[in-house]
Formats: sequence, C-alpha cells, structure tokens
Amino acid sequence: MKKIYFTFCALLLSVVMSGCSKDIEEYNKPAVYWYGKIVESVSNANLERADNYYSSLQGEHIGSPLLPEATMILAIAHMQDEEYILTEHFLDEYIKRYANPHEKEFAEFLKIKSKYLALPNPRRDQALIAEAIEQSEKFKQGYPASPYYYMVDAMLTNLYLAQAALNEGIADLYERIDKPKSAQYYRDLMPQAWIDWSEVDSASVPWYRVWFEGDGTSSWYAFLIPDTQSVVSRNSVQDDTNETR
Repeated sequence: MKKIYFTFCALLLSVVMSGCSKDIEEYNKPAVYWYGKIVESVSNANLERADNYYSSLQGEHIGSPLLPEATMILAIAHMQDEEYILTEHFLDEYIKRYANPHEKEFAEFLKIKSKYLALPNPRRDQALIAEAIEQSEKFKQGYPASPYYYMVDAMLTNLYLAQAALNEGIADLYERIDKPKSAQYYRDLMPQAWIDWSEVDSASVPWYRVWFEGDGTSSWYAFLIPDTQSVVSRNSVQDDTNETR
C-alpha cells in the first residue's frame, strides 16, 4: 500500500513539475503565438503574465509588425488596472519605437490622462501635478488642432485648480502657526487670478482621512504641533523678525 502511495505522489509531482517547466521554458515561438498569449492574458486580467509574453515577443521578434499593437494594448490595459507607472512605461516605448506623428499624438494624450488619473489625492503629490501641467501645456502648443485638445484643456483646468488649492492649503497652515510672510509667499507662488474661490467646492475627503489628516483647513491634532522651525522646515530662510518661510 505504501509503495502504491509513494508511486502516486511521485507521478503527481512529475506532472506538476512538467507543467511548470513547460510554462517557464516556452521559447522560439512565432510572433503571432506570443501576441495571442498577450491578448489571452489581458482578457483574463493576468497582466503580469501578459508582460512576460510581451518580453518574449519583443526578445524573439524585435521587428514584428505585431509589436506596436501589443505595446498599446498593454499600455491601455495597465491604465484600466490603475497601474499608471507601467502605463507610462509602455506609452514611452510606443512613442520612442513605433508611433507615426498621428499615433504619437494619441499616445501623448494617454500619457497626460494617465498622470491625471494617478492623482486621486492631489494634496499628496505636488511634483506629479507640476509634471502633468507641463505636459498638458506642451500638448496644447504642439497639437492645437488635436481632437483631444479640449479634453486636455479640461484636465489642465482641474490641475491648475488642484495646484492652487494645494498652495492655498499650505498658506492656511502657515497662517495657523502665525507665519504671515510664508503664507503670502505660497499665495504669490502660482497665482491664478481667474479662480473665484467662493465658487469652488472643496474636494470631498473621506471621513477616515479627515480623522487623521484633517479636511484641509484644520486637524484634530493641531494643538499638538509646536511652533518651532523643525516642524515648518529645517532649511527655511529666516529674516530679522525670526519668521520662517
């Protein structure tokens, strides 16, 4: 009985190992095979495997006419899966290697959209807002007749609002700790005269973030913050009135 049991276990292990090795050791396949595997994996929401098949397609068939389409498929799939860094990677690859002028316009639009979608909480990523604004302005200058022009313009308006709201929030913080010059510095940093703040609704903040972070104007733990330079900035420039900025 023991002999039968061990024989069965050995056979089962052999089948599993052969299946794994077959999956790992796939190589030297036609381009259409790898392309089909990419599409199948994307349709099954297995983007990690699709990326691996893409590497095989690119490695074995660097000049394949299927590569441009496969690259764009993965860029869009990662965007839908909210993996925006990978989205930008595939779009950069597409622009650099495969896109004609019309296709480049579409890919540049998707890059801006990807950055825009990656900002669910603009108060946490000042640099990403600045990058998205720069790319949007560049797109509008480079493609004034683009069918995507007004979509980019709408996103750009929201980005400017987010940037202004961020600076206003920092200015409010400095006012609460009695640093009026620093507050004025941030209000003058990127002034947007066209914004009427009385007509702007504040971003909706979930209750669990309000509890820990505040609503953008105050926090339950504000009384715990000491009025010291180390809290504001260790590298801040001081003037004769000992105010930091």
